[in-house]
Amino acid sequence: MKLAIVFSWLNQYGGAERVLEVLHDMYPSAPIYTSLYRPGALPEAYRSWDIRTSFLDRMPMSHRKHQLYLPWYPQAFESFDLRGYDAVLSLTSGFGHGVITPSNTAHLCYCLTPARFLWNYHAYIEREGVGTLARLGLRPVLHQLRQWDRLAADRVDQFVAISRTVQKRIQKVYRRESTIIYPPVATQPSEQVPEDYYLVVSRLIPYKRIDLAVKAFNQLGLPLRIIGDGRDRAMLAQMAEENVQLLGYVGSDAEVRGQMARCRALLFPGEEDFGLTPVEAMSAGRPVIAFAAGGALDTVIEGETGVFFYEATPESLAEAVRRFETMSFSPSVLHAHAEQFGIPRFQRELDAALEALVRRVRA
Repeated sequence: MKLAIVFSWLNQYGGAERVLEVLHDMYPSAPIYTSLYRPGALPEAYRSWDIRTSFLDRMPMSHRKHQLYLPWYPQAFESFDLRGYDAVLSLTSGFGHGVITPSNTAHLCYCLTPARFLWNYHAYIEREGVGTLARLGLRPVLHQLRQWDRLAADRVDQFVAISRTVQKRIQKVYRRESTIIYPPVATQPSEQVPEDYYLVVSRLIPYKRIDLAVKAFNQLGLPLRIIGDGRDRAMLAQMAEENVQLLGYVGSDAEVRGQMARCRALLFPGEEDFGLTPVEAMSAGRPVIAFAAGGALDTVIEGETGVFFYEATPESLAEAVRRFETMSFSPSVLHAHAEQFGIPRFQRELDAALEALVRRVRA
């Protein structure tokens, strides 16, 4: 089977890129089509991949200010020539599902979410702190992009969602049915002894809601470590009391895993489409304190693998931590639960879905 992979953009490193790495391991000869590629923001290994970019990659400032070119993303993805492929696998949270494929080419979209900035506009704009003039200017642009995004979804032969929350969004926004295949998580057991600190591992950007964790632990006075970097870091550092440590970017995966294996619990305060880090923490035998929304509802079991808080407030999170302090969790149960989301399971399920779709399109 001759396959092409489509990815929204390669200008940062996070959960979506880790899923892409698993896809590349599965299909190493498949070229990756993407709107733009910023090598310095990604691991060195990417430089040996067959990455094919759109005209946006050559535009001034596109690598660091890609938002400037928002109106041109539809044209960027429609410009790719995908003739000659048996299948196209788009891994996308924005625009990638809109590629144009021949009638005899199967298109499976592994949808991370319908674009947040289009379909959850008011919450997204509020968190991003966009000014009034910019909001006024964006309205007609986003209206046109929503129309294109909805119509482009009809080009997809099959949608696959990463969680029940995303499955519901696909139905509501695109009016399409989808199956669920949970993202791949590298599961590694650990026998390290927990220490007396809580942990956040995240990019420090608004929708991750790391501010809730900082404010809650300012109230609690308990030790909190935050691994990650991003544009919110200065604001969070100014807000944090002495018991909250911002460790910044930690380059070694082994060090991150070690910190995770020794924490009392991982905090997951934002609403994520899925969220790999809670499963990684459970794999290491550590429970999770999560906001009861999004992908956490698929991965965290109240009282068995973690604790939920139900309002997006520091007070609600602090109350969940106090409740957690009275509970105990079994590392073996946590690891066994995490194994359900492992890489081999993902590879089997996705490969089977892709092969079945190719057979249906050919028939």
